[in-house]
Amino acid sequence: MKAAVFMESGKMEVHEVEKPIIQKPTDAILKIVRACVCGSDLWWYRGITNREKGSLVGHEAIAIVEEVGDNVKDIKPGDFVIAPFTHGCGHCVACLAGFDGNCVNQEAGSNGGYQGEYLRFTNANWALVKIPGHPSDYTDEQLNDLLTLADVMATGYHAAASAEAKEDDTVAVIGDGAVGLCGVIGAKLRGDDAVKKVLECVGAVSAIEQAGKLARPGAIVGRVGVPQTEPSSNTFFWKNIGLRGGIASVTTYDRAILLDAVLKGKIHPGKVFTKRFSLDKIQQAYEVMDKREAIKSLIIVSE
Repeated sequence: MKAAVFMESGKMEVHEVEKPIIQKPTDAILKIVRACVCGSDLWWYRGITNREKGSLVGHEAIAIVEEVGDNVKDIKPGDFVIAPFTHGCGHCVACLAGFDGNCVNQEAGSNGGYQGEYLRFTNANWALVKIPGHPSDYTDEQLNDLLTLADVMATGYHAAASAEAKEDDTVAVIGDGAVGLCGVIGAKLRGDDAVKKVLECVGAVSAIEQAGKLARPGAIVGRVGVPQTEPSSNTFFWKNIGLRGGIASVTTYDRAILLDAVLKGKIHPGKVFTKRFSLDKIQQAYEVMDKREAIKSLIIVSE
């Protein structure tokens, strides 16, 4: 099968690799329909963080289930699904508390390879989110909306939930990772100082420190940008600012609110995809994001 492979800083290639197989009774094999490039992928693409050369990449996709393990009862071959990056088991203490992004039964090294034709998906019975019907039942725009539910929309929503943002709250958003969330929570975006809720969707020190400057005393900052280093500023202490957030609870949010919101046309988070590419053009897909020529790159894997 074809899959995107990380070669070295700034270099991606598509290689023929072995098709994945069922390894555990909790696995499913997925045929990827659409995938995308995440802003967090740029950290290792730029050489800021380390990633093993030759590794398969990508962690957001919608797909068709091709095969399931013996313990997978709620998902069957032919199902159209969202493939969250979180791989929650659904029954550990973290999943039961609503934090499937922190599932204690995640398999090390399983979060990769979504930018390819096939994917071995772990903890498939609970983590996968079924979409009614088939890809052909949806418009191009709707498929893009559904794809965001594998990560970026749920992550943006997690920032809002972590900041305890409520309908009609005024919030400041740092970064573009929260695109589309305002249609769900009814929040009003704002870019000046003294705001009650701040959503930090970048992870860079400058962004976290900016959040502290924007927030008024007693505010709450919801953070979902993967942090590379921690800020040295004591702004959060001196202003009694709360800092919450982390890995998004993708399956939990999709089932509770986000999938229904997309299916009913209440939100259109697929607008975040401003450039599209075939899998064979994976290098260009990364380049345009690296150069800020695209908010997010869409990868069409199969029709």
